[in-house]
Amino acid sequence: MKSYEHIPIKFTINGDQVSLEVAADETALHAIRDGLNLKGTKEGCGIGECGACTIVVDGKSMNACLMLAAQLQGREVLTVEGLAQGDELHPIQQAFMDRHAVQCGFCTPGLLMSSHALLKENPHPSRSEIIDGISGNLCRCTGYQQIVSSIETAAERLGKEKAK
Repeated sequence: MKSYEHIPIKFTINGDQVSLEVAADETALHAIRDGLNLKGTKEGCGIGECGACTIVVDGKSMNACLMLAAQLQGREVLTVEGLAQGDELHPIQQAFMDRHAVQCGFCTPGLLMSSHALLKENPHPSRSEIIDGISGNLCRCTGYQQIVSSIETAAERLGKEKAK
């Protein structure tokens, strides 16, 4: 049975403060896609298995399909739309392009967000830490080698940027 109660929420998404009225049973995924029209966060399985809906909430990767929108109240949210700075791709996005880690692209936003959270928490992950860090994201096209190599490349580039 669907709930008809609406809850006002305020949170920051991609650096912008937003206010929404959400249904008590609405997921963060639907609030982001439908309420804010940010379509980069994808709905794949809807049960937290594929990672296509991964967002970063307060620095941690989360499946937006498993979060209620009301749980975003007062939090800091980052979606794939918030990675690039204007026309300049984020180093993770650039590494995915350079290493050909994208085929159909459906899983890519979730993988980018999981990678972003991983590299924020661990700027110099080992290959096995990278594999573990993206273990919640499924890709049917690439075979993961290019994805893992992309994250290694992004870690190197981000390390060089910080050293400047």
